[in-house]
Amino acid sequence: MDILDAIGTTSIVRLRKVVPPRCAEILVKLEWENPTGSMKDRMARAVIARAEQDGRLKPGYTVIEYTGGSTGASLALVCAARGYRLRIVSSDAFSREKLDHMAALGAELTLVESEGGRTTKKLIQDMIETARRLSQEPRTCWIDQLTNAGSLVGYHALGEEIWRQTEGKIGAFVHCVGTAASCRGVATVLKRHQPAIKIVAVEPAESSVLLGGQPGPHQIEGVGIGDTPPLWDPTVVDEVMAVATDDAKDMARRIAREEGLFAGTSSGANVVAAIRVAQRLGPDARVVTLMADSGLKYLSTDVYRR
Repeated sequence: MDILDAIGTTSIVRLRKVVPPRCAEILVKLEWENPTGSMKDRMARAVIARAEQDGRLKPGYTVIEYTGGSTGASLALVCAARGYRLRIVSSDAFSREKLDHMAALGAELTLVESEGGRTTKKLIQDMIETARRLSQEPRTCWIDQLTNAGSLVGYHALGEEIWRQTEGKIGAFVHCVGTAASCRGVATVLKRHQPAIKIVAVEPAESSVLLGGQPGPHQIEGVGIGDTPPLWDPTVVDEVMAVATDDAKDMARRIAREEGLFAGTSSGANVVAAIRVAQRLGPDARVVTLMADSGLKYLSTDVYRR
């Protein structure tokens, strides 16, 4: 057994204090229990394994990727375990902890300047183009997470875990959209088991492109790329819900103080949306969402430094 075998099989717990009366039960899956503290460990293991299997990644090669941080730390973990050099394109828009975490695990960072520390469509495009240039060097393997369907496989196991842990008693699954891989991967599995399960995708209200709005700057790290992700599949999603950055931050603080659950901003957005769905479904139903990563990744940001 090695460190990669520690990925997955995370706990699921019930929210008890932030949920209003007469709501459905809300369960949250603690994805910070993965080795780097986020759900992205699942996709990183899957995409590296797929690249090795199809011959794109060979001993002595360098892995290239653009990321806001959690994917970078996860790739750094897998690359360290598998013996690959890793070059990451990221930005000052993302928390210092995430950048330091990637570097601590051996990633070599190239930072792209943001507009006032916010995630924008232009920033994502600039990061992708920088990674593209790096990938033109010899003996490199570019992960390109936005178009890499191999990442879906990493989240199929997450869907199966949710199904087993809830004993199939689930009315809705709610989750933020970044690359759309995690939402789609889980939704595909749950819908296969029970087509009636409602899948609710969440995006930043300031950049609500999936609902037909215009892209805009926001501060929900890791989601809301300002465009429809290539992996987005509307056929497995029943509803898209927009959550404002301030509401996501406020909920992240609340679940830390009231529930003892220390998570990031996208997890706060997940809970805001899950409560809305739970209020609609009523007390006889059950809603599941994710604590996508640990609050330890956000200590230097205004989420927890007030």
